[in-house]
Amino acid sequence: MVADDAANPLVCEWRDLLSVHARTWCALERELNERHGLGASEFEVLDRLIQSCKPSWRVQELAGEIHLSQSALSRLIARLEKDGLVMRGMCAEDRRGIYVSPTEAGRAKHAEAVATHRAVLAEYFVRSAPRDQVGPLGQDVVA
Repeated sequence: MVADDAANPLVCEWRDLLSVHARTWCALERELNERHGLGASEFEVLDRLIQSCKPSWRVQELAGEIHLSQSALSRLIARLEKDGLVMRGMCAEDRRGIYVSPTEAGRAKHAEAVATHRAVLAEYFVRSAPRDQVGPLGQDVVA
C-alpha cells in the first residue's frame, strides 16, 4: 500500500516551497521584463557577476551558481553580449575556458533593475515565509 503523500509533512513542505518558488519566479519574469527588458535568468547572471568580488567568472563556474546547463547559459550570455551587457573572453591558462564579465551598460542595467528584483523578492518570497524562518538577509527586506 502506498502512503498518502498529501498527509506527509515533508511532502507538504516541499510542495509549499515549490509553490513559493514558482510564484516568485513568474513575478520576477513579469516585472523585470516589463520594467527593464530583462528575463529573470538574465538578471540573475548580471546580479551574480556584479555582486561578486571577482572581475569575471568562468562560464562553467557560473553555470553551477545559476543552475542552468552550460549550453543554456551560453545562449543566455550570447543574448546579453549582443545587447552589450556582458563581454566574453578566453581564459589565458586554459584556451577551452571562457570568461564573462559585465560591461558598463550591464552595470547600469543592473542598477536600474535591482530595486525591482528586491521588491519582488520581498513581496513574494520573504513575506510568504514565517518570520522565524526568514534568514538574516531577508530580515533586512522585511524590516
